[in-house]
Amino acid sequence: MPHRLTVTPPRRGRTPSKPGAVQGQVQSLTRGLNILEALARAEGGLTLTDVSQRVALAPSTTHRLLATLEKMGYVYQAGELGRWYVGLQAFAVGSSFLASRDFVAQSHPYMRRLMEQSGETANLAILDATEAVFIDQVQCRETMRTIVKLGSRVPLHASGVGKAIFATLPDEQIDAIVKVKGLPRITEHTITAPETMWSALRVIRQRGWSFDDEEHLPGTRCVAAPIYDEHAEALGAISIAGPSARLPDARIKQLGPLVAHIAEDISRRLGGRWPHPY
Repeated sequence: MPHRLTVTPPRRGRTPSKPGAVQGQVQSLTRGLNILEALARAEGGLTLTDVSQRVALAPSTTHRLLATLEKMGYVYQAGELGRWYVGLQAFAVGSSFLASRDFVAQSHPYMRRLMEQSGETANLAILDATEAVFIDQVQCRETMRTIVKLGSRVPLHASGVGKAIFATLPDEQIDAIVKVKGLPRITEHTITAPETMWSALRVIRQRGWSFDDEEHLPGTRCVAAPIYDEHAEALGAISIAGPSARLPDARIKQLGPLVAHIAEDISRRLGGRWPHPY
């Protein structure tokens, strides 16, 4: 249904809005959100010059927007170089999204069980367009452990959670993603040949778990499995990740079924349907 534009006469004593004022407000909002996204992607904060270059705005405009965001608690400035960082209010807003997704809260106890039984860090990720995004984590107790930043993204073809989710998608959707993103090499172990990728996805579909053999990060191995809804469509994926030295092939073969079993438990807890054969 098309939107209807209603023009309300200005009240007495108020100055009518100038033409383009609404557009300007929307533009400022878009620019502010672009700044937040730029800061979220940066490691170690950004200077004013860095921010203005990344969002393609004049330093004066960028500073004005940052000052507004700072007053609202969405960003803060610290350090000798005056770098800007994402603030607590942005975290609060992001956390409200996670709270609204019931499967995140209900998955957490199972992730803790997975960490206890495997001895490795457990992660939870969801699909966002053409990438997987980490949204929860239970760290293991080992001194050497693999930790991912919540909110960080990984490619679907070169990560444990990514491949677990990738394998659940229809073939035509996989083809479309590969056409747009390709299969870029990240490490010397990354799968870059389409025929190898399809072979790996067929194995994942059959057994219900994926394996990242240092394909995204050298020295790190990962095992993951998808979490399904009532339509047997993936809500996300859980994984365990650790140093390759602690995860030799024999250990991977033991952990794969464990991760899949717990992913199945989460799926059934959420009323989902586990589609993989036993």
